[in-house]
Amino acid sequence: MASRRVPRVKLGSQGLEVSAQGLGCMGMSAFYGAPKPEPDMINLIHHAVNAGVTFLDTSDIYGPKTNEILLGKALKGGVREKVELATKFGARFEGDQFEIRGDPEYVRAACEASLQRLDVDCIDLYYQHRIDTRLPIEITMGELKKLVEEGKVKYIGLSEASASTIRRAHAVHPITAIQLEWSLWSRDVEQEIIPTCRELGIGIVAYSPLGRGFFSSGPMLMEKLEDGDYRKHMPRFQPENLEHNKILYERVNELATKKGCTTSQLALAWIHHQGNDVVPIPGTTKIENLEKNIEALSVKLTPEEMAELESIASADSVKGARSGAGIATYLDSETPSLSSWKA
Repeated sequence: MASRRVPRVKLGSQGLEVSAQGLGCMGMSAFYGAPKPEPDMINLIHHAVNAGVTFLDTSDIYGPKTNEILLGKALKGGVREKVELATKFGARFEGDQFEIRGDPEYVRAACEASLQRLDVDCIDLYYQHRIDTRLPIEITMGELKKLVEEGKVKYIGLSEASASTIRRAHAVHPITAIQLEWSLWSRDVEQEIIPTCRELGIGIVAYSPLGRGFFSSGPMLMEKLEDGDYRKHMPRFQPENLEHNKILYERVNELATKKGCTTSQLALAWIHHQGNDVVPIPGTTKIENLEKNIEALSVKLTPEEMAELESIASADSVKGARSGAGIATYLDSETPSLSSWKA
């Protein structure tokens, strides 16, 4: 298939340039059922890159570790030079326990291990996946800054960080991007976090822009999920909430039909219309879905259509928390102050 041009955008104000739409790679290896066949996923990644989707997103917890190894294989043969590679550290399973770490020793060890698995010399964008609230964010950032100075990391990002955590981190070393959940059914970040990013010139990377597949399939999604898919346990997908949430899907679907696009394309187009500083990273394991996601870039929305979508997707249109119990988010990412820590 002939390559399709995906626009390039500046992500943040530190010089990183990426494709206007990225590719979330998590579901290829983890959390959404069994890992998918490696040759198929490498083929999908190559297809994405050839189509201009060059901003690839992974993490050391996806697998764990196997998703980075998969990307390392996919980047062979001259592909590495064509992509912007993002990975994350700081969230891990220690036996059955989920642990968050941001101490300098761990930051460095995690980076070295990711470089090895990805088989690259440098990570383009290195995020702290979740914030370690046991120590000041300045301590974690100090080590990340050293990794930049050593050439192991080009740009630094944070994921699920509060506005005050972002400010404190940015004061140590410029943050290039904040990764957060943003979609028609997760809009809480618009209150404080998006304005903070814009004030500081930080790029915004929207994960789960399709509501973890909800805007692709609606309530039918639950019937398609494999055993071991953790969406089965997420509050918004529980029967008592899903019955209410399907109304949102139906109303967005109605607008999409009028517009001549799919529901997922409309949901993705809405994120694209938030500004050139926003890059969504929808994940997929199928080339046909990747193609549909790319086509969302061509869906143009008028201010009236945006307003209509936003009135449909108001705060009370969704029932259930966006994350399961015990999953850290920006709401609990505050860290001790450096002065109290030193004292």
